[in-house]
Amino acid sequence: MGQLELSAVTKSFGSAQVIKPTDLTIDEGDFVVFVGPSGCGKSTMLRMIAGLEEITTGTVSIDGTVVNDLPPVKRGISMVFQSYALYPHMDVFENIAFPLRVARMPQAEVDERVTKAANILKLDQRLKHRPGELSGGQRQRVAIGRAIVREPQVFLFDEPLSNLDAALRAEMRVELSRLHNQLGNTMIYVTHDQIEAMTMATKIVVLRDGMIEQVGSPLELFHMPKNKFVAGFIGNPNMNFIEVVCETTTAEGVRVVLPGGGSVTIPVEGQAAAGDKMTLGIRPDDLRAGAAEACLTMAPEVIERLGNQTVLHGNIAGAGQISAVVPGNLPIALDAPMDLGFDGLQAHLFDAQGVALPRRIDLSEMQLPDAAE
Repeated sequence: MGQLELSAVTKSFGSAQVIKPTDLTIDEGDFVVFVGPSGCGKSTMLRMIAGLEEITTGTVSIDGTVVNDLPPVKRGISMVFQSYALYPHMDVFENIAFPLRVARMPQAEVDERVTKAANILKLDQRLKHRPGELSGGQRQRVAIGRAIVREPQVFLFDEPLSNLDAALRAEMRVELSRLHNQLGNTMIYVTHDQIEAMTMATKIVVLRDGMIEQVGSPLELFHMPKNKFVAGFIGNPNMNFIEVVCETTTAEGVRVVLPGGGSVTIPVEGQAAAGDKMTLGIRPDDLRAGAAEACLTMAPEVIERLGNQTVLHGNIAGAGQISAVVPGNLPIALDAPMDLGFDGLQAHLFDAQGVALPRRIDLSEMQLPDAAE
């Protein structure tokens, strides 16, 4: 169990409405990640689901039961916060067991649940240690273990990895994905880190200014963003946006004029009239060094050598700043103009309002195989 549904949910603080009317269904067993810039409402939405924030209007249902008026402990959820919130005078066993002690659970069941959680989280050799003797990643696992022993229907995570260093965050991403595969519970995770979202989620919810911009799988949002905001938010480095003008619409798509001359056909659905101002979107990874039919000329201003690849940042005359990812061994000189080619099949096109024209691609061929199959 663990299906969750938000119906016309809003949240206001005084006259300020921070969550606009929101409808969202999260299926049983989903790993859903809320992403968006600071202040977009993702943590507020999570806290409303948990019962830590009162809902202004609308309903939250878990497995068909409206839980608006239920306290957090009665909702069948467990929450892991950004801070570990461990008791320093208790060992790992007692920190994990704490919610079971509060519920006055028999000792035999406490032992069974704590041992099971510790084995899942690889903490079985640390049960007699206190938090001060643990690494940051181990402390976060203890906090997760405390949530596991309650055997909730839904797990809620509020930026649980933001206090860890880069190496530990990468390690914990793997641990959380493995945990989801083992338990199969519904998990809802809040982060501003799109890498966490792309690597862990089965479904991503992108929020902006208290509204949902798009919901979909990581690959769907990456390849088929609905607008410039989603396209620019998902992907690292960020998508390049270049102002272009429509030349003509053909059976193959929309042909646009590139900065500095030349043109390219973008295979998208929809109509555009000659002279319409549009925005071309091209990801840095889809630009390649060397001339091509569709070509941009950039003078690199910043060169970031990462080993197997190099990230370039520079200007295109009349188009502003762009970035490109090229092979790590490519010889590059600062301020030396270089051609960057791309394929129209890899590009995106947005109208004057920033809405994406649907791409003519078969997204099913880009989906990863279902692990259950």
